[in-house]
Amino acid sequence: MSKTVQEPKELQTETKDIYAIYRQNMQRFFDEVEKSITQYQQSVTNLQRSYTTAWKNIAESAISIQREFANKSGTNTNVSQPIAKMVNDASEEMIKVQEVQNKAVQSAIDATHQSIKTFNETAKSFTDLTQTAMQQWISACTPTRN
Repeated sequence: MSKTVQEPKELQTETKDIYAIYRQNMQRFFDEVEKSITQYQQSVTNLQRSYTTAWKNIAESAISIQREFANKSGTNTNVSQPIAKMVNDASEEMIKVQEVQNKAVQSAIDATHQSIKTFNETAKSFTDLTQTAMQQWISACTPTRN
């Protein structure tokens, strides 16, 4: 009693041509990869938000604890105008650094995207050139029939 296991519908092929089978399987693979892109984007966004929230909470907690300690110990927390300006200026510089970093990262992403686009265009041109060369070789090596 031999039991035949049926292939899942998406694996059934009507051709025995290896390149058609390969192309079909590659298409299935990339369909699945494309489905995961949205999940990855959402996961990265959620991770960034969680990280930023945690970082902000740590900073707020540190300020709160320091303020409470200063108040309970009777420490004067008033600062002179030059000190307040120095703190504000340092914050402005940190914000500027963050802006520059964001621009640099965005530029790197844009450059990578352009490189991938160029690679795809080059790959197509290379394929076209290779196909032309292959046709020339086949024509040169195939005997003509009279």
